[in-house]
Amino acid sequence: MDSRKILLMIFDGLGDRPLNELGHKTPLEATPKPNLDWFASNGVNGLVDPIAPGVVAGSDTSHLALFGYDPKEVYTGRGPFEAAGVGIELEPGDIAFRGNFASADEDHRLTDRRAGRIREGTEDLAKALDGLKLGRIKTIVRAGTDHRIAVVLRGRGLSPEVTDTDPHEAGETILESEARKPEAKATAKAVNAFTKQAYKVLKDHPVNRARVAKGEPPANTVVLRGAGVYPELVPITERLHLKAVGIAGVALIRGMFRTVGMDVLEVPGATGGLDTDMTAKADAALGALRKYDLVVLHVKAPDLCGHDGNASEKIRVIERLDAMMGGIKARLPGEIVIAITADHSTPVALKEHSGDPVPLTIFGEGVRVDDVLNFDERSMAHGALGRICGQDVMNLLLNASNRAEKYGA
Repeated sequence: MDSRKILLMIFDGLGDRPLNELGHKTPLEATPKPNLDWFASNGVNGLVDPIAPGVVAGSDTSHLALFGYDPKEVYTGRGPFEAAGVGIELEPGDIAFRGNFASADEDHRLTDRRAGRIREGTEDLAKALDGLKLGRIKTIVRAGTDHRIAVVLRGRGLSPEVTDTDPHEAGETILESEARKPEAKATAKAVNAFTKQAYKVLKDHPVNRARVAKGEPPANTVVLRGAGVYPELVPITERLHLKAVGIAGVALIRGMFRTVGMDVLEVPGATGGLDTDMTAKADAALGALRKYDLVVLHVKAPDLCGHDGNASEKIRVIERLDAMMGGIKARLPGEIVIAITADHSTPVALKEHSGDPVPLTIFGEGVRVDDVLNFDERSMAHGALGRICGQDVMNLLLNASNRAEKYGA
């Protein structure tokens, strides 16, 4: 029996809730999307709870689940994935954080949690913080995608059991990190020292002086979250016996690819923002199928619209995703299984992740096509796959691609 190649499309934050402004429809329901609907009507469909029903999934934990790992067993925090995504080689004992460049007043109250979604000058700001000494602890700092940043503490006796400094809301004071366990007191002290030093270094940095002169919010502080150590994962190549590659514009997701043993394909124009070149990503994914057994294509744009509470922009992004899928449909290689899903819902009305399930379509020769005609949340509830968990997705893809191994004799 010949095995098939797998193309897994993950549209970040695509799931949503009905909106009054859209006639009680979700953005997916309100958007004409003939190509996504074509895949749904020629595939088998269902809803996916990334972790479990009602559990609000992060992008990191949901991707782990979609790749077939149990996040409750292997997840150590978001920071290590961000660090891997920007090329930091973690050593035993390192503690990694994911953070934001943010704007704060003199009382350390956040005025903009993303510093106006700063995109330029972040590498210079990160270099100014890289190598800061916090007693015997050294910091390693790298700029991530847009306002995001990776911070690693390196030294003896460190622990990831510390609380975040990110209050997650503008108008709130930056939090002091606290130790969850006695052995983490030195780490919490170092985190708080980093926060204070970062503000002193950044507030008068040339990048920020230029931003203020243009009326833009300064990236004069850093808020941290997701402390963790490098997770011990069996590579996906060993677990599933296939060669895998990922395509993403966001450092966090590229880091996740590397951490689970996937190669990472750099694609010009893949920015991780609304301006990302979806066509270039699709072209790269189709080309990669000649070399790899599993290709994962991640698109961040829907999630950005959800967090911004922008329904009209989310509709425009869905239209672009549909056009991308039209290009893939026109060049469908033979003997391929395609899955289209999301890592979590980011409802426009909520402006944050929710525990709502997300759509899933699996397309390929031999799948048991059901009666679903549209790619949206409501239609998928009637699909033959029913409502499954994120860890089930990879099993379904292995089975559809004739790669599943027999369980038992």
